[in-house]
Amino acid sequence: MWTSERNRNLPVREAAAELGTVTLGGDPAGVSLGGERRWLAVYSPGGYSWRPTAGDKVLVLKAGAEGESPCVLGTVQEPEGDAPLRPGEVRLKGGGSAIHLGQDRLELSGQLYLNGQSLRDAVAAIVASLL
Repeated sequence: MWTSERNRNLPVREAAAELGTVTLGGDPAGVSLGGERRWLAVYSPGGYSWRPTAGDKVLVLKAGAEGESPCVLGTVQEPEGDAPLRPGEVRLKGGGSAIHLGQDRLELSGQLYLNGQSLRDAVAAIVASLL
């Protein structure tokens, strides 16, 4: 009886999550997972928004009872020449700007604006109002 069970074709289950490469950036995104899948929704933590760009390596969750609703959850962390993060540190990057919350300091790179005005102009306006 057990030999007849061995020959039965059992269904092959797909992995619930898979790494893929973004082919069409944005939200929704296109991702290559062996074959290209388009119109994948992009998810992120509350209050945080991002759009993957072509070439990003992303984690795709195959949601739904049969995996019929794949969605992008995040990108693979790659240092890209930056100093490695220590435990407890956070780095946010986008384009040429970055915020690094370090162990003992906050670093900002790129142009800084305050309420739509460059920081230099905002400080100059404050100083002018005090004089």
